[in-house]
Amino acid sequence: MIRHLLLILAITFFLAPRCYTQIADTDKKLLDIIKQRGEAEVSIPFNNNKSLDIITRNVSILSADGNTIKISLSPITVNWFLLQKFEYKISDNPDSKGIISAMTVARAMEWETYPTYTQYDSIMQSFKALYPSLCKLETIGTSVNGKLVFALKISDNASADEDEPEVFYSSTMHGNETGGFILMLHLADYLLKNYNSSSSVRNLVDNLEIWINPLANPDGTYNSGNIMSSPGRYNANGYDLNRNFPDPFTPNTVMQKETIDMMNFMGKHRFVLSANFHAGVEVVNYPWDRWLSKLHADNNWFNSISRAYADTVHVYSGPAYMNYLDNGVTRGSVWYVVYGGRQDFVTWELQGREVTIELDDTYVTPAAQLALLWENNRRSLLGYLENALHGIHGRTINNVTSEPVPAKIFIAGHDTDSSHIYSDTLTGSFVRMLSPGSWDLTFSASGYQDTTIRNIVLPAGQKIYLTVKMEPATSGIDTTVPAAPALFPNPARNEMKALLPDIFTGSVNVRIYNYTGVLLSDFNSLMQPGVPLLIDVSILPPGIYSAVFSNKVNRVSGSGRFVVIK
Repeated sequence: MIRHLLLILAITFFLAPRCYTQIADTDKKLLDIIKQRGEAEVSIPFNNNKSLDIITRNVSILSADGNTIKISLSPITVNWFLLQKFEYKISDNPDSKGIISAMTVARAMEWETYPTYTQYDSIMQSFKALYPSLCKLETIGTSVNGKLVFALKISDNASADEDEPEVFYSSTMHGNETGGFILMLHLADYLLKNYNSSSSVRNLVDNLEIWINPLANPDGTYNSGNIMSSPGRYNANGYDLNRNFPDPFTPNTVMQKETIDMMNFMGKHRFVLSANFHAGVEVVNYPWDRWLSKLHADNNWFNSISRAYADTVHVYSGPAYMNYLDNGVTRGSVWYVVYGGRQDFVTWELQGREVTIELDDTYVTPAAQLALLWENNRRSLLGYLENALHGIHGRTINNVTSEPVPAKIFIAGHDTDSSHIYSDTLTGSFVRMLSPGSWDLTFSASGYQDTTIRNIVLPAGQKIYLTVKMEPATSGIDTTVPAAPALFPNPARNEMKALLPDIFTGSVNVRIYNYTGVLLSDFNSLMQPGVPLLIDVSILPPGIYSAVFSNKVNRVSGSGRFVVIK
């Protein structure tokens, strides 16, 4: 017995140091990989949903099933990960051998190779030059390293701001998920080239303002310079841009430049429908990412448009493509919970409707597979945009003057968790996409009586148009907006200034709302001609807000949107 005990002690003595050495060696290897590549992928055993929630709050989860959680680590998150003492396995470096760089712009525009960054710039400029009436090129902003983040507008009268629904496609906010980058360039090329020959393309371009952002994270994709060779997930500061947006209940503390620029761009346009494109699996992911316990009010509609995208893919692809989870469709949180994701930010804060489309099991789609990726998704890309042409469309106007009225539009007993929408401040136009059925819409605006239109029968795949005449309240409040207040700096950090038209001179009430419609601040100030009002925004968390100004004597009012950053 004593001999056996001594043997066990001897084995423990010799094996324990070896075990600790192995752990230290693995940790050192992980740190070396991150130092060299800027990121690393590991997998850990799945324990339970509670531990999964802690993990997703601190690192970027790539996927999760009942057995394994795959995680991406950056210099910012690796130390937290190591402190948790997880049992983990380092994954192989994602294969980038399939990257073939185009020798010329013309070769790149055959969409079967990857452009250099300068070629990408030239391609975007060429769209504008070749199709000046259909195409407008803007920049959302610049990356940390100064690369341009482009947005291409395609519409039948691209230079004008027409009263048409705006839609948005954006790709590769994870810089190593590259297939969507080429897919978006190919889509822009297809829409422009086929405008005069395809009735379905013409219908989209004539009736929508289509915005395409092929590359949201150029520093990640071109992290080694002008040529794409070993693209990385994160931005130049090591942040995951799809975990960096303001979360309704878990505010982010360090918002990146690319995130702020994108928030400003989307806040300005208020897209009625959008999608962002990724890779790593093959599935259409719809809100909510943030909550497992609650459904979006329009969950059935979200599921149906996601199902339509995946099912259309199935018709034109091989049997093994986009069949992950529920045959290519999932509600995000059922897969795994994400905090700070763009999809939920757009849907909650901006009252938009956004899905996340995972295009490929491989992060870097091999150049040889780019043509197939296009053929698998082309019809789905067009069909998804058509959703913005369906539903209940219309305008809210003053019944006396016919001037536009910015109104909140909601469905009593249906809308929850910021699922309502707003009509446009300048035009009064709105689009409410809904499942087929009979709906009662209520329209509410400051200075007007609530108006409810009942039993609006919406057939599947159809559009109903309403002109909603809002009756001014009997108080005689003048709701005319004399001019848009000038808010600056915008974005603001601690203090913002509001320059109001002279008609506001005197006692002015100022109210600050977040985009869920919650009143956050209500105070009075004295406005003098040509002198800006000072507004303290230091206590507001990062996000997009509305400021409403009302003169207490003549009852004129005006409003503006602004962004707070930290």
